[in-house]
This record gives sequence, C-alpha cells and structure tokens, in this order.
Amino acid sequence: MLLFFLFTCLSFILFLKSLPLKSLPLWASEMTLLSLWSHREFSAFCISSLMNSFYRSFIPRTCSKMSIKKINLSSRVDNVEIGEKSVLDLPELVLECILEKLPPAELFNMAGVCSSLRNRCVSDHLWERHMRQKWGRVIGPAAYRQWKWYIATRRDIGNLKQGKQSGLARLLIAVWPLSWTNSKLDNSEKQRIPLPTDSIMSWYLALETGKFCFPAQVYNRENGHVGFMLSCYDAELSYDSQTDTFQARYPPHGRRAGAIESNVTWDRLRAQPVDAPPHDLHISDCLNDLQPGDHIEIQWRRNEEFPYGWWYGAVGHLESCDGNANYCRCHNSDTVMLEFRQYAPGSRWRHTAINRRNHREEGNEADGFYGGIRKLKTEREISMWRSLWPTEVLE
Repeated sequence: MLLFFLFTCLSFILFLKSLPLKSLPLWASEMTLLSLWSHREFSAFCISSLMNSFYRSFIPRTCSKMSIKKINLSSRVDNVEIGEKSVLDLPELVLECILEKLPPAELFNMAGVCSSLRNRCVSDHLWERHMRQKWGRVIGPAAYRQWKWYIATRRDIGNLKQGKQSGLARLLIAVWPLSWTNSKLDNSEKQRIPLPTDSIMSWYLALETGKFCFPAQVYNRENGHVGFMLSCYDAELSYDSQTDTFQARYPPHGRRAGAIESNVTWDRLRAQPVDAPPHDLHISDCLNDLQPGDHIEIQWRRNEEFPYGWWYGAVGHLESCDGNANYCRCHNSDTVMLEFRQYAPGSRWRHTAINRRNHREEGNEADGFYGGIRKLKTEREISMWRSLWPTEVLE
C-alpha cells in the first residue's frame, strides 16, 4: 500500500511539473518553488517511512512464506514474493538506501533472506562504515596483518579436509553471533550462507564474537596497577559482547608469566601508534623539534628482556634555565630534559635527560631503559593521557 501511495504521488507531481509555466504570474512561480521543496521533503519522508515499515511488514511475511515453501537458503532465489509485490521490485536506489541504514545485526539477518539480498548485504562497502565506527579506533596495521594470517590458516585447514565440512563453513559457524540468528538458520546442513572469508563482514563478525584475538594497546594495565600509571602496553585482546568489554593478555615480562586482565573497557584501548613489535626500539624522528612544553610518549622497559611500554611525559627546561620564555634557549641545546610530573619532586622517576643528536636507548638496570620518543601532536591524544592522571602524586 505504501509503495502504491508513493508511486501515485510521484507521478502526480511529475505531471504538474510538465505543465507550461511561461505565462504564469509571479505568485504562481513561487508556488512552483514551494511545490518542488515539498516534493523533496515528501520523498525523504516516504523513504524514511519505507525503511521503518520494511521489517514490520515485508521481512516477517517473506520469512513466513519461505518457511511454508521450505526454500533452501543455499539455492538461488531471484524473486521473493510478498502478496502482489516483491522486495526486489523496489528501485535499486531505495533498496540500497535501506541496506545502508541497517545496523549490523539486521544487515546480517537480511543476508539470510535470499541469494540476491545476500549478494548485496555482504558487500564490503556496506560493512566498511560499521567496521570504522565500532572498531576503527582500536584496529591498526598489526591487527589487519594478523587477520590476513588468520584467514589464510583457516583456508589451508579447509583445503586439507575437503571431504568433510568445509573450512569456510566452520569459520562461519564459529563467527556467527548466536544472538543474531533465529531458528530458521539453525539447520546448518540444509541452510548455509556462503561468504568470502576475507570480506569485511566476516572480519566484523569474528571480532564481534571474540573468536579473533587482535593486538592493540591498553592504558594503565592490570586494573590501574600503581606501577603502570600513565603507561600504555601491548596486549592480545578478545571481545566479550555480553559485557561490551575485553580480555587483555599481556606478554611475559622477563621471567614473569604473562598477565591476563578482564573487563577492560573501550576507553582504555588504542591501536598501536607505531607499527612495530613491542620489543623493537622506535627510531625517533622528532628530536630536533622538541622544546619545553611539548607533550611526548617515550618507550621504557625494566630490562632488555621486557617489552617496551609507552609512558607519558613532557619536555621541561634544563637546570640552567629559569623557565623565562624570553631568555629560554633549551631548544638549542643538545640535551633534552624530560619530565614525568605524575611523580613527586625529588623522585628518581621525575626527570631524565637524553641527547638530542644521538639518542638511541639510554638507562641502566636500576632505573630501566628509555627508548624511542613520539611527539604528541593532537589534542585527542593529550586529553586521553590527562583523563588518566592519578588522583595522588606517585613516589
């Protein structure tokens, strides 16, 4: 009924636009502009109404009819009838607009209606936005490489067992969220939705179900342990959709076994700022630009067996400088004084000095080793560190 109403109104508007208007008075021209504006608003309203009523009327009746006829989802269905109309009879632009507005769970369910909708719903361009909005802040190049390795491994396993259930089918069974499926998709022997394993949809679902663990970094690790305040360490993360939190598995520190932390929230995560393993020294490219007041992160580790963590600090003034901006020449010196103001004055962790020209890794077994430096250039990064500032000064 809604489609019939929409097409009738659009035809009437197009008929009005085709009438000659050259001899009309000025007030009639203004009414024509008003009509064009109303036509645009009305079209937007119709599309919105169509999207809202799509699931209330079309999809339930579609699934009901498919259940009665016992249609196999793996076979090609070119036309799903709904009374006298078909879902696929919608204009291509309207259908595409509907699919773009669907949340991930409903887009996944739409892929199970028929082969034509499946081909549309698994398209990467529909899932890129969902991936970027939910996972873009914590997924970096290292996580992408690990995903490629993961699907290559799964593909190899599937090739070795072609006589049994395919590797792709096992991957899909592993990654489909149980809360997103219904009874019509439970029979995996009769109903399968083949997807390319390297699609963005498959990656999204693997992350969503926690089946795929990915590398990222955690602020203030081990529930804010005092020894890790204002630091950020690498970890392997797996997502728990029930609690909307993560489990973090940290690499071993020297002879100490790797730690596991549960219930890590989104606001404590980020993608690695440097695409390098946690034991590798970052080659600093900002040393010549550092001057008092700059915000920085610096690699630090207890000894050479430990992985690096990134620690927040700032560039301070040299002891010979009184801090007067009119006379400060600290930026011309080869020595750069770094300050970690979360520690009390007089603490051995409060200051450290590095050489601007030939800095690599500096330190000792007593105070640890200071590695590469990153200059923070965005307010978002700086405000993130400030939000984690400890309530008490550290000793």
